This record gives sequence, C-alpha cells and structure tokens, in this order.
Amino acid sequence: MSADKKLPANMQDTAIVQIRPPQMGEAFLLTPGPLTTSYATKHAMLKDWGSWDADFRALTAKMCQSLLALTGDDENILDCVPMQGSGSFSVEAMLAAFVPRDGKVLVLSNGAYGKRIAQTLEYLNRDFSMIDKGDYMPPRGNEVTEAIKADPSISHVVIVHCETSSGILNPVQEIADAVHAMGRKLLVDSMSAFGAVELDYKKVKYVAMVSSANKCIEGVPGFGFIIARKSELKAAKGRSHSLALDVHAQWAHMVKTGQWRFTPPTHVVVAFLESLRAHAVEGGVAGRGARYTKNRDIVVAGLRELGFETLLKDEWLSPIIVTFFCPAHDKFDFNRFYNLMKDKGFIIYPGKLTVADSFRIGCIGQMDEFVMHNVVKAAKQSLNELGVDDASPPDIAIKERLKLY
Repeated sequence: MSADKKLPANMQDTAIVQIRPPQMGEAFLLTPGPLTTSYATKHAMLKDWGSWDADFRALTAKMCQSLLALTGDDENILDCVPMQGSGSFSVEAMLAAFVPRDGKVLVLSNGAYGKRIAQTLEYLNRDFSMIDKGDYMPPRGNEVTEAIKADPSISHVVIVHCETSSGILNPVQEIADAVHAMGRKLLVDSMSAFGAVELDYKKVKYVAMVSSANKCIEGVPGFGFIIARKSELKAAKGRSHSLALDVHAQWAHMVKTGQWRFTPPTHVVVAFLESLRAHAVEGGVAGRGARYTKNRDIVVAGLRELGFETLLKDEWLSPIIVTFFCPAHDKFDFNRFYNLMKDKGFIIYPGKLTVADSFRIGCIGQMDEFVMHNVVKAAKQSLNELGVDDASPPDIAIKERLKLY
C-alpha cells in the first residue's frame, strides 16, 4: 500500500488503516507472532501505569471481559485469568492446574507444539500418552475415541488448535465432539488461532483454553491468558507445581483484589486493550479471520504461480501461517532468499520439517491484501536475483505429500 493511499471512510477507525510500507523503516513480520502491530498499539505504551492503582485494575477487568466476550459463553460459565510471560508459560500453567496429579492426558500431536506439550507434561510428572501424526497430518475424532476405549484411564485430551510448525488448522470441533461423547475433558492450545478462528464455547466444550497477547489480537509479547470453566478453576486449588504459574492462586487473587499477584506487564496490557478495540472495530473474530484468510489466499496463489508448492492441501491450510517447500533449483539458498526478502521489507520464517527444506509465511498481524501482493512481488524479484527460474520443490517433497494424501 502506498503511503498516501486514501482509504475508505468506514475503515479509518480501524487498526488496519495504519499498515505502512516497508520503506518507512520497519520490515513486516511474516511470522506467527510476535507480529507487526499498529501505531495505535505502540502509542498506547507511552504512558506509565501503577500496577496497584484503581485505574489499572479497571483496565485488567475490562480486558478480561472483552476476551470472555469472544468465547460465545453467554451463561457466565467461564472466567479469564491472565498470566505473565510467553504463551508457553500459560500452556504449562493450564496443564498444571487442570490435570490432577493422578490424571492422564492424551496428547494429540502433529508438530512442534504438540511435542512441547508432551515435554511439559514430563516436567510436571503427569502421566500421558500420545497420538503422533507426524509433522502435518490432522488427528481425527475416531482416533481419539479408539484411544480412550483402549485406555480408560485417560482423563483429559489436549490439542493444538493451529499447529504453526506446519500451518495446519486442526479439526477442533471434531475432536471436541469425540472427547465429549467419551465423557473426558478437553484442553485447547489456541495460541495462534484465538481471535481469528472461531472457538465457540457453546460448540467446543473445552474445560480450558490458552492464547497469548501477541497473536491474532495483534498485541505485543508479555502475557498469555487462560480461559476456563469456573468450576475447574475452583477445583485447581493446590495442584500447581509452581508459585508463579499457579492459575488458581492468580484467579483467586484477582477475584478478591482485582490485582495481579506479581508485577504485571502494565504497558503490554494497555497496548492489548487498544488491540482489542481495533479487533472489535474490524468485526471481531469473523472480521479478523476474513482479512487473514484473504492474506493467505493471495500469497498462496501468487507463490504457486511462481512454482512454489504448499506442504498442505487447501482443506488444511490455516489463515495463520503457510508452509512452502524450498525450490529444488541448485541456485536456491534459503539464507540468501531470506536476506533478499528482508532487504525488501519482509521477514519470513524458517521451516521445521524433517523430510524436505521449507519456509513459512505468516498471514497475521498488521498486513492486508496490498501487503501480500507485495510479498509475492518481492519473492519473484528475489528468485530472479538468485538466478532461480523454477521454484518447484524436490521430488522427495512431492512424494511425501502424495503418501500423506
């Protein structure tokens, strides 16, 4: 988008009008978070706040209410507990709080973050089993049903909503239905999806879910949040292995005093409230998701025209981040490609696949269709500079994909 492009009047109160071209100094972050934020979000951090002050307590309450409004819970069943630290802090806090020490978790894994959940459970000394689908196949409801039938000691099932190591959007509704039918409890890591992909509590009966400030709400890093049933929060007393990550203690303290137990990231909270305001103006989950989906469709279509291939078939592509195979061309070098893209104002993301080299392009943050068209142009120019006239992937990548589908 050119710096002087006139935007429609009905968009001028939204955060997306503040998307700026790379030549103004910052590259766009084509990553799954931290991501490119609006000027309004940045500007909100210029004021200092007292963490115990009544004004800041009111902001914390408003933030939690705004997040709960995105869940679809109209019966006051859920509550929101913000937690200092990165998203992984909140995932660990959730697992420690809502899985009893004699419980057993079925981990549905198809990427790095499912594996991290299993690693966390090992640290927590919680029993677990795993359905490992490899790097990029979705877990299915019938597999969950069969696993629980084979092992009735399973008390909880945990799934990553969007596995950003591949970009797959997992079938959370299908999994939730299977878990509910078997009378077990569902935990959802919606770190990279909440706010842009529907997670309606009336449909997906989770006992708790987690997300983070610096994802689809488009805030900055500094805290995550756990949204859980109040009944489960009450039952979590005394379960946590940690003083700082005790969800029940944080919740109880906030209910009693309106304050965080330990120093909160005040500037991050205020920035997040500005991001929540912009999220509502854009049309909430549906509006945010629509923009991200358009971003994805443009970059996928454009890079496919250049010869790139996506790891996933269209039905599993998330609107969050997309994995592309690196070209087989002998002149393609990812590090050089990365730096050429960065010089043009776009920071892409390395891949995490083991079968073939890959890279990822995020679709979230302060980016719109104009930006994504420029991403495609930058990729074409970078390939030309490398002397790559064919971006087709190696045969092993295609063979592996054919095996999967």
